[in-house]
Amino acid sequence: MKLERKIKTKGGISTASMPDIIFMLLIFFMMSTVLREYEGLNVILPSAKKIEKLETKKHVSYIWISRDGAISIDDRLIPTNKVREVMYAKRSENPQIVVSLRADRNVDMGIISAIHNELRKADALKVNYSATTAIN
Repeated sequence: MKLERKIKTKGGISTASMPDIIFMLLIFFMMSTVLREYEGLNVILPSAKKIEKLETKKHVSYIWISRDGAISIDDRLIPTNKVREVMYAKRSENPQIVVSLRADRNVDMGIISAIHNELRKADALKVNYSATTAIN
Protein backbone atom coordinates (compact mmCIF):
# COMPACT_ATOMS: atom_id res chain seq x y z
CA MET A 1 0.00 0.00 0.00
CA LYS A 2 1.30 3.35 -1.05
CA LEU A 3 0.80 6.37 1.13
CA GLU A 4 0.70 9.69 -0.52
CA ARG A 5 2.29 12.55 1.24
CA LYS A 6 0.16 15.58 1.56
CA ILE A 7 2.52 18.48 1.45
CA LYS A 8 0.84 21.83 1.55
CA THR A 9 3.08 24.81 1.01
CA LYS A 10 1.94 28.32 1.50
CA GLY A 11 2.79 30.43 -1.50
CA GLY A 12 1.94 33.79 0.10
CA ILE A 13 4.30 36.55 1.08
CA SER A 14 4.19 37.76 4.64
CA THR A 15 2.86 41.29 4.81
CA ALA A 16 3.43 41.80 8.51
CA SER A 17 6.39 44.14 7.96
CA MET A 18 4.79 46.07 5.10
CA PRO A 19 3.70 49.10 7.22
CA ASP A 20 7.23 49.41 8.61
CA ILE A 21 8.69 49.48 5.12
CA ILE A 22 6.13 52.04 3.96
CA PHE A 23 6.85 54.36 6.88
CA MET A 24 10.61 54.06 6.36
CA LEU A 25 10.19 54.99 2.69
CA LEU A 26 7.90 57.87 3.63
CA ILE A 27 10.40 59.23 6.15
CA PHE A 28 13.24 58.81 3.65
CA PHE A 29 11.43 60.79 0.95
CA MET A 30 10.35 63.48 3.41
CA MET A 31 13.92 63.94 4.59
CA SER A 32 15.54 63.85 1.16
CA THR A 33 13.08 66.11 -0.67
CA VAL A 34 14.05 69.77 -0.82
CA LEU A 35 11.28 72.30 -1.26
CA ARG A 36 12.77 75.26 -3.01
CA GLU A 37 11.35 78.63 -2.17
CA TYR A 38 11.44 81.23 -4.91
CA GLU A 39 13.75 84.06 -3.98
CA GLY A 40 14.20 86.08 -7.16
CA LEU A 41 16.85 88.72 -7.59
CA ASN A 42 18.89 90.38 -4.87
CA VAL A 43 16.50 93.18 -3.91
CA ILE A 44 16.39 95.54 -0.92
CA LEU A 45 12.70 96.38 -0.53
CA PRO A 46 11.61 99.92 0.38
CA SER A 47 10.16 100.51 3.84
CA ALA A 48 6.60 101.54 4.65
CA LYS A 49 4.80 102.67 7.79
CA LYS A 50 1.73 100.53 7.26
CA ILE A 51 1.66 97.18 5.47
CA GLU A 52 -1.22 94.91 4.52
CA LYS A 53 -0.50 91.26 3.88
CA LEU A 54 -2.08 89.46 0.96
CA GLU A 55 -4.78 87.00 1.99
CA THR A 56 -3.37 84.16 -0.08
CA LYS A 57 -0.30 83.63 -2.21
CA LYS A 58 -2.15 81.24 -4.47
CA HIS A 59 -3.05 83.82 -7.14
CA VAL A 60 0.11 85.98 -6.87
CA SER A 61 2.80 86.37 -9.51
CA TYR A 62 6.02 88.11 -8.48
CA ILE A 63 8.02 90.47 -10.67
CA TRP A 64 11.48 91.17 -9.25
CA ILE A 65 13.30 94.35 -10.31
CA SER A 66 16.92 94.76 -9.21
CA ARG A 67 18.85 97.97 -8.71
CA ASP A 68 20.50 97.71 -12.13
CA GLY A 69 17.13 97.24 -13.89
CA ALA A 70 17.13 93.45 -14.35
CA ILE A 71 13.58 92.04 -14.41
CA SER A 72 12.85 88.48 -13.31
CA ILE A 73 9.59 86.53 -13.60
CA ASP A 74 9.54 82.83 -12.66
CA ASP A 75 13.33 82.56 -12.34
CA ARG A 76 13.86 83.95 -15.85
CA LEU A 77 15.45 87.26 -16.73
CA ILE A 78 13.10 89.07 -19.08
CA PRO A 79 13.53 92.34 -21.00
CA THR A 80 10.93 95.04 -20.36
CA ASN A 81 9.21 94.58 -23.71
CA LYS A 82 8.56 90.85 -23.01
CA VAL A 83 6.75 91.46 -19.69
CA ARG A 84 3.46 91.92 -21.56
CA GLU A 85 3.68 88.51 -23.26
CA VAL A 86 4.58 86.63 -20.08
CA MET A 87 1.94 88.30 -17.95
CA TYR A 88 -0.73 87.95 -20.63
CA ALA A 89 -0.09 84.20 -20.69
CA LYS A 90 -0.28 84.06 -16.89
CA ARG A 91 -3.46 86.17 -16.90
CA SER A 92 -5.13 83.90 -19.46
CA GLU A 93 -4.34 80.87 -17.28
CA ASN A 94 -5.51 82.54 -14.06
CA PRO A 95 -7.84 85.57 -14.39
CA GLN A 96 -7.64 86.27 -10.63
CA ILE A 97 -3.88 86.85 -10.70
CA VAL A 98 -2.38 89.68 -8.65
CA VAL A 99 0.99 91.04 -9.75
CA SER A 100 3.34 91.78 -6.86
CA LEU A 101 6.19 94.14 -7.75
CA ARG A 102 9.27 93.53 -5.66
CA ALA A 103 11.45 96.42 -6.73
CA ASP A 104 14.70 97.54 -5.15
CA ARG A 105 14.43 100.81 -3.25
CA ASN A 106 17.02 102.43 -5.56
CA VAL A 107 15.55 101.32 -8.89
CA ASP A 108 14.87 103.99 -11.52
CA MET A 109 11.19 104.98 -11.58
CA GLY A 110 11.24 104.91 -15.38
CA ILE A 111 11.65 101.12 -15.30
CA ILE A 112 8.68 100.73 -12.95
CA SER A 113 6.62 103.02 -15.17
CA ALA A 114 7.54 100.97 -18.25
CA ILE A 115 6.52 97.77 -16.45
CA HIS A 116 3.20 99.38 -15.49
CA ASN A 117 2.54 100.23 -19.12
CA GLU A 118 3.32 96.64 -20.15
CA LEU A 119 1.01 95.31 -17.41
CA ARG A 120 -1.80 97.57 -18.63
CA LYS A 121 -1.39 96.24 -22.16
CA ALA A 122 -1.51 92.67 -20.76
CA ASP A 123 -4.71 93.55 -18.84
CA ALA A 124 -3.01 92.69 -15.53
CA LEU A 125 -4.48 95.57 -13.56
CA LYS A 126 -4.26 94.18 -10.01
CA VAL A 127 -0.82 95.37 -8.89
CA ASN A 128 0.67 95.15 -5.42
CA TYR A 129 3.89 96.77 -4.17
CA SER A 130 6.01 94.77 -1.74
CA ALA A 131 7.70 96.59 1.12
CA THR A 132 9.16 95.99 4.57
CA THR A 133 7.96 97.62 7.77
CA ALA A 134 9.65 100.85 8.79
CA ILE A 135 11.67 100.61 12.01
CA ASN A 136 11.34 103.71 14.19
